[in-house]
Amino acid sequence: MKLYFFGGAKTVSGVNYLLEQGGEKVLIDCGIFQGSSEFEDKNYQPFPYHPREIKAVLITHAHLDHIGLLPKLIQEGFSGPIYATPPTIDLSLLMLKDAAQLENWQNSFTKENLNRLSNLFKPVKYYKKIKTSSNFSFKFLDAGHILGSAIVEIYTFSSKVKAEKIKVVFSGDLGNVPNPLLKDTDVVETTDYLLVESTYGDRIHEGVKKRKDILEDTIEETISLGGTILIPSFALERTQEILFEINELIENSRLPRIPVFIDSPLTIEAIGVYKKHKKYFNKRTQDLIKVGDEIFYFPGIKFTKTAEESKNIKKVAPPKLIIAGSGMSTGGRILFHEKLYFGDSKNCLIIICYQAEGTLGRKILDGAKAIKIFGQKLGVRARIVNIQGYSAHADQRGILRWVSNIQKPIKKVFAVQGEEGPTRTLAQTIRDNLGLEAEVPEYGQMIEF
Repeated sequence: MKLYFFGGAKTVSGVNYLLEQGGEKVLIDCGIFQGSSEFEDKNYQPFPYHPREIKAVLITHAHLDHIGLLPKLIQEGFSGPIYATPPTIDLSLLMLKDAAQLENWQNSFTKENLNRLSNLFKPVKYYKKIKTSSNFSFKFLDAGHILGSAIVEIYTFSSKVKAEKIKVVFSGDLGNVPNPLLKDTDVVETTDYLLVESTYGDRIHEGVKKRKDILEDTIEETISLGGTILIPSFALERTQEILFEINELIENSRLPRIPVFIDSPLTIEAIGVYKKHKKYFNKRTQDLIKVGDEIFYFPGIKFTKTAEESKNIKKVAPPKLIIAGSGMSTGGRILFHEKLYFGDSKNCLIIICYQAEGTLGRKILDGAKAIKIFGQKLGVRARIVNIQGYSAHADQRGILRWVSNIQKPIKKVFAVQGEEGPTRTLAQTIRDNLGLEAEVPEYGQMIEF
């Protein structure tokens, strides 16, 4: 069996792995590259394989760095099944429809391609084993990352000994346990080979209580100054999670009621998908819903779907809180708010999302004193607060705990889906702490099992 790394190697994004066995090829994820222009240029290059030859695609979850090039894959000839959990299918179609307004990877984001994509999706429940072809079968486990996210267990047969199974596990993105909304990440029992994400492979997040305390203190301090709080956020999971936390803080009188604006049409639609798939929530959240708690709604919240409603936010006197996309400040409505409010030290920007190399959000996180928005140079006087604990990704401790629960022996671990520094740190830590062979693959590298 051959494994090719066509993305997610020394980078967080562009996740795209190809397994080949007995002349059959299966893809795991097909995401866009995000960040610097060097990475994003790859989105316009031909695939390093023939899409017509791909037997099936398995999707771990609905973030664009895992699904964003699916329309291009179809444009170039793929016509097989795309397997994903039901929430992942709903969220993927939502995300790709939204991306179609902004992107066009070589004009692949057409209405026709999106319709074809919708028809190719095949819903698969967690824990159900599916045979995709004569050489491959797979099973999804709950990754606990975002709604419907999956770990992929793939089973195949050795070409030399037909009775001998080879098992490869793709972690996808592992959840940051405990998650206020979702169930904990499933444990994998055994595997021969493991691909594990390493986004935060070199750091430890704040604990659940500490992150909530920092959020509460930051909002309270900005309110006392009469300022505006900005939170750039991903439409999937992060916004729902932060709304859930703010809801609890307000209900328990830990925060005063101020206007809270959810300035993201995509987020508003995504909340509808979350409400549709309530059974994927953890027991505590399901119990709250059963007793009538509207977990994403509270006094003072306003969902601004239209551009006119968004523009009118500036007419509302502070203190106020604005949550908007994009989570890395690479586009979307958050840029208009940053342009308005960055120049005043009373205001505050709270970073709760991963900021990829080369993005505006990363420059802000790294302490830039001046930035450019819409070609205009702006001084950054607003306070910047980074709360890593709200990440939807496991930190180094969480990743190690998850890997250590897999029964030995594991023949090899591949550290993927992280920048080079965190990835190398995680691989070394796995070697040192768990005694496993761990490797950091290169883009385009092929491994033969």
